[in-house]
Amino acid sequence: MKLDILAIGVHPDDVELGCSGTIINEIKSGKKAGIVDLTQGELGTRGTLETRYQEAAQAAMIIGVQVRDNLKMRDGFFENDEENKLKLISVIRKYQPEIVIGNVLSDRHPDHGRAGKMIADCCFLSGLAKIETKDETGKVQQRWRPSYVLHYIQDWYHEPDLLIDISDVFEQRMKSIEAYSTQFHTSDGPTDGPQTYISTPDFLESVIARARMFGKRIGVKYAEGFICEKKIGIRSLDALILNET
Repeated sequence: MKLDILAIGVHPDDVELGCSGTIINEIKSGKKAGIVDLTQGELGTRGTLETRYQEAAQAAMIIGVQVRDNLKMRDGFFENDEENKLKLISVIRKYQPEIVIGNVLSDRHPDHGRAGKMIADCCFLSGLAKIETKDETGKVQQRWRPSYVLHYIQDWYHEPDLLIDISDVFEQRMKSIEAYSTQFHTSDGPTDGPQTYISTPDFLESVIARARMFGKRIGVKYAEGFICEKKIGIRSLDALILNET
């Protein structure tokens, strides 16, 4: 299946927190999108491997993606090495996305930056014909290089190159995040288990505040921010958001 957009996260819930509003927007406009999780999030303090899979499946359904895969790299210990690169290159060639959206290139969580760099590397290497990968049937895959690689922002100290209005889908976006009820503070989540950085009410409030802050900068209610190492072009000035005066 060819996808228009492939969103990649090193942990289940990274995509939801970073770019689910943008993905929902694109799906509503008729695009095909999928999610790939690099690890199973097995080092997460709260919940279990089984609940993470259940929550990821529920979130995928809320977002409306066509597929969600997990490459089962080692949470916390995966390396940006040949073995893992070939796994990710194979997935990029399988879905042939025009746009890849992945983890930020540097972050307080070391997995995020390491994954962001590997995603960027693999999007380039996937276009080299002499790197051979095979699909599930053993057939050699064709090379493929996405047109754009965007990195969603996972903190407060990165300056976005691109801001996307997600105001119309913000509630749906938050529902996809709240699907991870073992990880985040929600009314349906378990009350026991050790408290973590992301399980406090303050964390989800900060997620909302960041979307509001990004939205304010472009004159809308909510937005998501992205970094792109390649210059971004538009075909028409109609794509610009015109602020009301």
